[in-house]
Amino acid sequence: MKAVGLTLYLPIDNPESLLDIELPKPTATGRDLLVQINAIAVNPVDTKVRKPKDKVEETPRVLGWDAAGVVVEAGPDCTLFKVGDAVYYAGDVTRQGCNAEFQLIDERIVGHRPAKLSDNQAAALPLTAVTAWEALFHRLNIPENKITNQGKTLLVIGGAGGVGSIAIQLAKKVAGLTVIVTASRPESVEWVKSLGADVVVNHHGNLMQAMLAAGHPLVDYILCANDTDAYFGVMADLIKPQGMICSIVETAKPVNLDLLKTKSAGFVWEFMFTRSMYKTDDMDAQNRILDRVSELVDAGMVKTTLNQVLTPINAANLRQAHAQLESGTTIGKLVLSGW
Repeated sequence: MKAVGLTLYLPIDNPESLLDIELPKPTATGRDLLVQINAIAVNPVDTKVRKPKDKVEETPRVLGWDAAGVVVEAGPDCTLFKVGDAVYYAGDVTRQGCNAEFQLIDERIVGHRPAKLSDNQAAALPLTAVTAWEALFHRLNIPENKITNQGKTLLVIGGAGGVGSIAIQLAKKVAGLTVIVTASRPESVEWVKSLGADVVVNHHGNLMQAMLAAGHPLVDYILCANDTDAYFGVMADLIKPQGMICSIVETAKPVNLDLLKTKSAGFVWEFMFTRSMYKTDDMDAQNRILDRVSELVDAGMVKTTLNQVLTPINAANLRQAHAQLESGTTIGKLVLSGW
């Protein structure tokens, strides 16, 4: 089968950083599905895993953690899916990724593709939808109830990216929160407003002053989808007493939790691969999240965050996609389609 892989970890402008390769087509066993991949999306995790380092893979490593396709085989222990089902999923960072014609994936982290979306539109959603859902409803413990959340506020730092774009919609449509979003470029501001942001503030400059000017000096919840090191101090200032902060971006240095002490505020991480990496007892929660997101999409409450499509899926286009992500200017999601 066709695939895009690497054996060396190189800068993306090196033509050998991602290569077109041929691999054996795998066979489904246990609770694995074999999915024929029709579309994939790229995420910051792809570039972080691929970043240059002194390591050589003996066999090619396949990246990619967002896919839409069709089940062509189901292992004997599968109960959630059958051959012919249209699916979408983010996958497992400890296994081979989706930058291949076929992929093995545990059915417990797979969802039924939204019926109203194409493969391209659906491939833009899984990783960011699972991350945003887990961050809001599992880590920050925000109730899925608009009445309970009446008057409550959420600040999303980095709202125009993939996770922020979904978090805005879920926070508005499912939780009924007042959503404040950081964005700076005119196109980013327009994008987040189109997704339902109530207030947009510029994160360049003094964010505390910008929030005060916007009438929100303190917020109940904060979701950080940008530079945790840069924003931790201001997040500690902006969070309400007994509020909660969640970040999806790793730090380069320890954060000072003492800043939250007098407010009895909490800080929690969200990493959507935790459940599959550690095979947690609730691993199948991601199947339920993706199916719930499909329902919301088909009901017109949540829309895809697809913003660009490259065709076909090959090493050259994936190198272009990685370079664009590394530029830090991507709005929404970038999808690659077809082999």
